[in-house]
Amino acid sequence: MSAENEAIIRRWYKGWEKRDWPSLDVLLADNFTFSSAAGDDHISKSDFKKNCWETQIDLTAQLDIKRIFGSGDEAFVMYVGSTKNGKTFPNVEYVRLKAGKIESIDCYFGAPANFPSGLGAGKK
Repeated sequence: MSAENEAIIRRWYKGWEKRDWPSLDVLLADNFTFSSAAGDDHISKSDFKKNCWETQIDLTAQLDIKRIFGSGDEAFVMYVGSTKNGKTFPNVEYVRLKAGKIESIDCYFGAPANFPSGLGAGKK
Protein backbone atom coordinates (compact mmCIF):
# COMPACT_ATOMS: atom_id res chain seq x y z
CA MET A 1 0.00 0.00 0.00
CA SER A 2 1.26 3.46 -0.80
CA ALA A 3 2.20 5.94 1.89
CA GLU A 4 -0.43 8.29 0.42
CA ASN A 5 -3.23 5.73 0.89
CA GLU A 6 -2.11 4.97 4.43
CA ALA A 7 -2.10 8.70 5.22
CA ILE A 8 -5.66 9.06 3.89
CA ILE A 9 -6.80 6.16 6.08
CA ARG A 10 -5.08 7.60 9.16
CA ARG A 11 -6.70 11.00 8.51
CA TRP A 12 -10.10 9.25 8.38
CA TYR A 13 -9.76 7.82 11.88
CA LYS A 14 -8.19 11.01 13.27
CA GLY A 15 -11.17 12.97 11.93
CA TRP A 16 -13.45 10.89 14.15
CA GLU A 17 -11.38 11.78 17.20
CA LYS A 18 -11.46 15.46 16.26
CA ARG A 19 -15.23 15.28 15.64
CA ASP A 20 -14.69 17.03 12.32
CA TRP A 21 -17.17 15.95 9.63
CA PRO A 22 -15.88 18.40 6.96
CA SER A 23 -12.38 16.86 7.16
CA LEU A 24 -13.91 13.41 6.73
CA ASP A 25 -16.31 14.40 3.97
CA VAL A 26 -13.45 15.53 1.71
CA LEU A 27 -11.80 12.10 2.09
CA LEU A 28 -14.88 10.26 0.80
CA ALA A 29 -15.64 9.66 -2.87
CA ASP A 30 -18.99 10.97 -4.10
CA ASN A 31 -20.09 7.36 -4.64
CA PHE A 32 -18.88 6.24 -1.17
CA THR A 33 -20.69 3.29 0.41
CA PHE A 34 -20.63 1.82 3.91
CA SER A 35 -21.64 -1.68 4.94
CA SER A 36 -21.83 -3.36 8.33
CA ALA A 37 -23.51 -6.16 10.23
CA ALA A 38 -25.82 -3.55 11.81
CA GLY A 39 -28.02 -3.58 8.71
CA ASP A 40 -26.03 -1.10 6.65
CA ASP A 41 -25.87 -2.51 3.12
CA HIS A 42 -23.84 -0.21 0.88
CA ILE A 43 -25.46 2.92 2.29
CA SER A 44 -24.57 6.24 0.69
CA LYS A 45 -22.36 8.97 2.12
CA SER A 46 -25.39 11.02 3.20
CA ASP A 47 -26.99 7.99 4.89
CA PHE A 48 -23.67 7.18 6.56
CA LYS A 49 -23.46 10.71 7.96
CA LYS A 50 -27.03 10.55 9.27
CA ASN A 51 -27.11 6.93 10.50
CA CYS A 52 -23.53 6.39 11.67
CA TRP A 53 -21.66 9.64 12.22
CA GLU A 54 -24.50 11.58 13.86
CA THR A 55 -25.52 8.68 16.11
CA GLN A 56 -22.00 7.65 17.20
CA ILE A 57 -19.84 10.77 17.31
CA ASP A 58 -21.03 11.89 20.75
CA LEU A 59 -20.28 8.42 22.15
CA THR A 60 -16.84 7.89 20.61
CA ALA A 61 -13.75 9.27 22.36
CA GLN A 62 -10.78 7.69 20.58
CA LEU A 63 -9.87 5.22 17.85
CA ASP A 64 -6.51 3.55 18.48
CA ILE A 65 -5.23 2.00 15.24
CA LYS A 66 -3.48 -1.27 16.00
CA ARG A 67 -2.62 -2.23 12.45
CA ILE A 68 -3.14 -1.21 8.83
CA PHE A 69 -2.24 -3.73 6.21
CA GLY A 70 -3.09 -3.78 2.56
CA SER A 71 -2.01 -3.65 -1.02
CA GLY A 72 -2.70 -1.16 -3.77
CA ASP A 73 -6.02 0.55 -3.10
CA GLU A 74 -7.26 -1.88 -0.42
CA ALA A 75 -6.52 -2.14 3.28
CA PHE A 76 -7.71 -3.79 6.46
CA VAL A 77 -7.64 -1.56 9.53
CA MET A 78 -7.70 -3.06 13.02
CA TYR A 79 -8.48 -0.62 15.81
CA VAL A 80 -9.77 -0.40 19.34
CA GLY A 81 -12.25 2.34 19.98
CA SER A 82 -12.90 3.96 23.32
CA THR A 83 -16.18 5.47 24.38
CA LYS A 84 -16.58 8.61 26.44
CA ASN A 85 -17.62 6.46 29.40
CA GLY A 86 -14.40 4.42 29.31
CA LYS A 87 -15.55 1.26 27.51
CA THR A 88 -13.68 -0.19 24.54
CA PHE A 89 -14.73 -1.93 21.34
CA PRO A 90 -12.58 -3.72 18.75
CA ASN A 91 -13.33 -3.30 15.04
CA VAL A 92 -11.85 -4.34 11.73
CA GLU A 93 -12.68 -2.38 8.61
CA TYR A 94 -11.98 -3.18 4.99
CA VAL A 95 -11.27 0.10 3.21
CA ARG A 96 -11.17 0.56 -0.56
CA LEU A 97 -9.75 3.70 -2.13
CA LYS A 98 -9.86 5.08 -5.64
CA ALA A 99 -8.12 8.17 -7.01
CA GLY A 100 -7.11 9.36 -3.55
CA LYS A 101 -10.58 9.04 -1.99
CA ILE A 102 -12.21 6.41 0.23
CA GLU A 103 -14.70 4.62 -2.00
CA SER A 104 -16.08 2.12 0.52
CA ILE A 105 -15.77 0.79 4.03
CA ASP A 106 -17.03 -2.58 5.25
CA CYS A 107 -17.09 -2.67 9.06
CA TYR A 108 -16.81 -5.86 11.12
CA PHE A 109 -17.77 -5.06 14.70
CA GLY A 110 -16.22 -6.51 17.81
CA ALA A 111 -18.18 -7.66 20.84
CA PRO A 112 -21.74 -6.25 20.60
CA ALA A 113 -21.92 -5.42 24.32
CA ASN A 114 -19.06 -2.97 23.90
CA PHE A 115 -20.27 -1.22 20.74
CA PRO A 116 -20.87 2.48 21.48
CA SER A 117 -24.52 2.60 20.43
CA GLY A 118 -25.28 -0.27 22.81
CA LEU A 119 -23.66 1.67 25.61
CA GLY A 120 -25.65 4.71 24.67
CA ALA A 121 -28.80 2.64 25.23
CA GLY A 122 -27.65 1.87 28.77
CA LYS A 123 -26.15 -1.58 28.23
CA LYS A 124 -23.12 -2.53 30.30
